[in-house]
Amino acid sequence: MDHRPQAWGRPRDDVYGAYDGSYLNHGGPKNATQSPVVTGTSVIALKFKDGVVMAADNLASYGSLARFTDVKRLHTFHNTTILGYGGDVSDMQFLSRLILQIELHQDYELEQLPDIKAQRGQEVMQANNLFTFLKKQMYHCRNHFDPLWNQILIAGFDDERKPFLSSVDLRGTSFSAPSLATGFGAALAQPIMRKYADTEEQAAKLTREEAVEIVKECMKVLFYRDARSLDRYSIAVVTKDGIDLKENEQLEKQSWAFAERIKGYGTQTV
Repeated sequence: MDHRPQAWGRPRDDVYGAYDGSYLNHGGPKNATQSPVVTGTSVIALKFKDGVVMAADNLASYGSLARFTDVKRLHTFHNTTILGYGGDVSDMQFLSRLILQIELHQDYELEQLPDIKAQRGQEVMQANNLFTFLKKQMYHCRNHFDPLWNQILIAGFDDERKPFLSSVDLRGTSFSAPSLATGFGAALAQPIMRKYADTEEQAAKLTREEAVEIVKECMKVLFYRDARSLDRYSIAVVTKDGIDLKENEQLEKQSWAFAERIKGYGTQTV
C-alpha cells in the first residue's frame, strides 16, 4: 500500500486512468525537500512596549495526518532572541543546528579569546544580526534551487535595544512589522493583532500582560479554524531581562463546549 501523502485521496485508476506521478521525477537526481511532507503551521508574534511575545503550536503534520504532537517550533538563541519556524520540520532542524553552531562558536570566542571579549564587551549577536544572517542564508539556498521551505519569525532586540520583530521566507523575502504571522495565522490571527497594534506607536502602548492575552486569543482562534493546529502550544516572551519560554501550554479544557449552543448541532431540537 502506498502511504505517501501525494497518493492520498486520488481518483480511481479504473475510472479516471492511471495517476500521473511524473512530477515526482522518479529516477532523477537527488533533491532535498522540494515537496515538504512533515510541516508545522502558524507562528504568531506581537510587539509590546518592553519586548515581543511569540507563540506556535506543537503539532507537526504528515500530509493531512496530525502525526507528531510534541514538536517544539520556538527556539532560542543565547538568551536574547526567539526564532519561530513555520513550514518543513526537517529544514527547521537543519537551520536549528546551523544556528546552534554559531551560538557555540560565539561563546567560545567570548570565553577563550580575550581580545575579542574586550572589544565586544561580551556582547552577543542581537536579533537584527541573526535576522540578517538568516535572510542571506535563505536567499542563498533559493538561488541554488534548493530552498529551505520555512518562514521564520525572529524576535528580540536590535543594536539600539529596541524591540525587534521580522520575518524571512524560503525566497529570502524579508520584512518587519509590529505583528507578524505565518501560515493561516496571516489570515486569521493578523486581523486580531492589528486591532490592537496596527502601528509601532500602538504596539509601544501595550503591556506584557495585554500582549500575552492577545496572542493566547489568537491561538484559540487558530485551533478552532485551522485544521492543522493543536490545542497545545509554546509561548515565549523576550524582554531585556531575558526569555521566558513555556513549551507545554494548553487551551482551556472543553474547547468545543460552545458547539452545544449552536442551532442545528447534533440531535438538538431547534
